[in-house]
Parts: sequence; C-alpha cells; structure tokens
Amino acid sequence: MLIDLPARELLSAFSSSDPTPGGGSAAALASSVGASLLLMVAGLPKTRSNSDEDRAALRAAAAALTPLRQQLSDAIDADTAAYDGVVAAYKQPKASDEEKRARKEAIQRALRAATDVPLGVMRLSADVLRHAAAVAAHGHPGASSDVGVAQALLGAGLEGARLNVEINLGSIDDAGYVREVKGEVERLLRR
Repeated sequence: MLIDLPARELLSAFSSSDPTPGGGSAAALASSVGASLLLMVAGLPKTRSNSDEDRAALRAAAAALTPLRQQLSDAIDADTAAYDGVVAAYKQPKASDEEKRARKEAIQRALRAATDVPLGVMRLSADVLRHAAAVAAHGHPGASSDVGVAQALLGAGLEGARLNVEINLGSIDDAGYVREVKGEVERLLRR
C-alpha cells in the first residue's frame, strides 16, 4: 500500500515509469497533507485569543477533519487500484464478438470506478476547505502560513482530482452519468 511507504519510497513510486501511482493518487495525497496541516493547527495549545470559544471551534474542526483526512488518505491507494482496473480491462481478450462486448463493458465499469474515486477526492477536499476557515479564524496567528499551505494543497488536490475526473469522462459512454458528474464537478468548484 502506498500510504504505508516511507516518504522517499513513495516519491520514488510516483517518479517511476509505471502508470500508477499517478495524478489521482497525487491529488489525494496533496489533500490529505492539507487536511493534516489543518489538524496540526487545530491541535496547537495556543489559539488566536486563547479563549474557550477558540478552543471549542478548533475541537469541532478537528473532529470533522479527522475522518476526512482518513478518507483522503485511503483514496491514495483507491485511485491506484481504480486505474489498475482500467489497465486490466483494456488487456482483456477481444478476439470474438462476445469477448469484445465483455471487454467494452469491463472498460466502462472500470472507467466509472476510476472517475468515482477522484470525484470523491473533490468532495472531500471541498469539505476540508470549509473547515479551513474556522481553523484560520481561531488558530494561533503564528500558524497562519500552515493554514495557507494547507489551503494551497487542498486547492491543488481538488484541481488534480478534477483533471482526472474530466479525462475519464471523455471515454465513458453513459451520457446521463457524464452529465451528472459534470454538474457535480461544477458545483464543487463553485463551493
């Protein structure tokens, strides 16, 4: 599993000539690091004004961010598995008409799975970004650069996931699914 690799090995995996891990896993990683930074700031002993209100707001943010960060971390490997499924589907035999039909169906199923994972990363990244405002408002001012880096990473994760969704949508035949996903992508980007 990628998430369990030491940082140097993970970077080597991303820089290898293998098709996975790729951009989708990198997007999930960026957003999970962003969420982690927000959790760090929310957990600092000093807050903006060291008030009970600050501490309560940061505790609430941390409680919401913890499962989101876990889901983003899980998406690092889920994206790799989904793309590996696409590669496997394209390698299915296609000698007979029946094999061609089965292969095409497998490719379409795999492409939808490979779209759903980065779409989930977009959703999660947008959710984490909503909590960044509370962390910025109540967190210690000395950690404002950490919040800024977190927001930049979450923006990169969201955009990277969008790129993966859009490239996969171009090969999906189900017009209704494509229309639905495009609509959700637009809503998430506006949010």
